Amino acid sequence: MLAQALSQRSTRVTVSFVSGAGLVAGKTPVRYRGVVVGRLEHLRLSADGQRVDAELRLDAAGPHIAMCGAKFWVVRPRIDVKNISGLLTAVSGTWIDVDIDIHSPRACDTFTGFDTPPAITSDAEGTRFVIRAPTLGSLNAGSPVYFRGVQVGEVLGYSLVTSGDNVRIGVFVRRPFDRLVTSDTRWWQSSGVELKLDSSGMRLETPPAAALLAGGLAFDTPRGSVRPVSATSVEDFRLAESRTDAMRANEGPPAVVRMRFAQSVRGLSVGAPVEFRGVGLGTVTAVAIDLQPESGRFDMLVTLSLYPSRLGRNYRDALGDGAGTAGKSLLHQLVAQGLRGQLRTGSLLTGQKYVALDIFPRAPAARVDTERSPVELPTVPNSLEELQDQVSNIVRRLDRMPLQAIGRNLDASLQQSNVLFARLDTELVPRARSTLESAQRAFRSAQAMLDQDSPLQSDAHQALAALRRTLASLNALSDYLERHPEALIWGKRADP
Repeated sequence: MLAQALSQRSTRVTVSFVSGAGLVAGKTPVRYRGVVVGRLEHLRLSADGQRVDAELRLDAAGPHIAMCGAKFWVVRPRIDVKNISGLLTAVSGTWIDVDIDIHSPRACDTFTGFDTPPAITSDAEGTRFVIRAPTLGSLNAGSPVYFRGVQVGEVLGYSLVTSGDNVRIGVFVRRPFDRLVTSDTRWWQSSGVELKLDSSGMRLETPPAAALLAGGLAFDTPRGSVRPVSATSVEDFRLAESRTDAMRANEGPPAVVRMRFAQSVRGLSVGAPVEFRGVGLGTVTAVAIDLQPESGRFDMLVTLSLYPSRLGRNYRDALGDGAGTAGKSLLHQLVAQGLRGQLRTGSLLTGQKYVALDIFPRAPAARVDTERSPVELPTVPNSLEELQDQVSNIVRRLDRMPLQAIGRNLDASLQQSNVLFARLDTELVPRARSTLESAQRAFRSAQAMLDQDSPLQSDAHQALAALRRTLASLNALSDYLERHPEALIWGKRADP
């Protein structure tokens, strides 16, 4: 009678597991929060032979446990990057754990079991969000979620969308931290050590230890955003690679432009900043070589992604993204006023360069074709290269001057003048002789100055040689600074 009564009060459910390892029919208990609430009665292969069906008999609490949202999993010793669990099974043996779904409206008798515990229990208070990412990266179920360095949730799971374009990542944020998630919240990967060598120097960014081992997410909200997210917009979030990229998400699509440089772009890499008087406007996205067939010249073609919205609120209010007629007209006006791109050294230690946009009022006139896509902005050389060009132009002009021919012609003319003076000396009246002698002395002085070994000729040649040496020194200095920019701080290394 007692056995019959217990049988009538018990509840039977079937749970399908991937493996039955460690499970023993008639012995393996079913536990809820550490309390035994049932036992495994039968263990058999599923009809297709792909899984193992475990028939469980639950005690009097069974009707409350066997709700459709309940989760069953096998507790085994488990060691992962986050923690060590299930060590108690080494003493008491394997058991089946269950998490009750208190919000489920109906009961079920078949369930799909899990190999790992759920990331959160059904009674955990908080909000679930779905984030779309181009790749999963190092994330996994249970990876932590951080808000300003404090763990406030975890990753529930992930799935690949049908089209294969991105990955859907389920995230749970515990209460009361879920109210920190607004419609303007930005999400990014918070895992892995990132070493950056750019024009601002060297930076080492490290995530929390748990995220470094198991991967992780982080989120934050720009200041001034206080609108709470609605239940229908939980999939409106996208995952960025870094905090910097995430905070730029509201800046709209970038404007792609190009710049053509005649000099070396050594030290300029993809990702280098583009600045306007110290304010970042975008980044370098590509560096390539472009051959000009007409002249046989190689130019360095740099592609940039610029964000016009960073030019200020007045610009955004008046011109939007700058793609309209008013934006093109403003660009023509700025180029006419001297808007140019220039390569500059951002860090003397690393030698990294960046692209600077600025107004150069004395820059040579240039035009910009706003109907061309992408738009190509004019450039100017930096100060050292401009000095090299100026000295080189002076040397070329002096080289083109026929100083020796001019000296020979003047010498021949003066010799003819001496003959003329000798004739006039015998023919002129005595009163004009004194004037003639003064003219003769002046011409002899001029002849001495233009003689092959005269100081004037020597000084001109010496000046030309000095200019050539100056140009060679500037070229050597420019090449050395490109290879060793740190020499401006530490000085030139001693020769070995």
